[in-house]
Amino acid sequence: MRKLKYTLLFLCCAFFSVKAGIKHPLHVSTTEVNFNAKDKTLEISCKIFSDDFEAILAKLYKQKTDLSNPNMKGTMDELVKKYLLSHLQLKANGKAVAMNYIGFEIDHEATNIYLEVEKVAAIKSVEVNDSILYDMFDDQMSIVHVVKGSNRKSTKILYPEKKFTANF
Repeated sequence: MRKLKYTLLFLCCAFFSVKAGIKHPLHVSTTEVNFNAKDKTLEISCKIFSDDFEAILAKLYKQKTDLSNPNMKGTMDELVKKYLLSHLQLKANGKAVAMNYIGFEIDHEATNIYLEVEKVAAIKSVEVNDSILYDMFDDQMSIVHVVKGSNRKSTKILYPEKKFTANF
């Protein structure tokens, strides 16, 4: 009976914390890089908590942010592109590659961002330099996946580390 009381107390506190708008305690983003051999491209997707992402965009670029507001889509696209291209860099086979910003979409509490690298004939290695939200949190964690066919390499990068290299 005592255990049940503590469980109910915990659930009530958790519920009211969420209702009160208390921020989530976990600062994590994910980045996935997929090699598309058919199209000879690297397809990149990033997932970031929307509240954290809006906060860093507002802080850095000193303007109002609202990623879910359709009237601000053009402005938000520019800020998202600027931020991502300065906080995420890739090297394919030891050479820096230029990423093309495709766009973003809101998925519940997260923002998904899409980028692409064209004209990648083959992949032997991919180096990811990821500092997403490092200018906001010193406990930031980045989960990185690099996929080539059925071969998947994954890691967890903890602040202040930034780099991961996947060799195939």
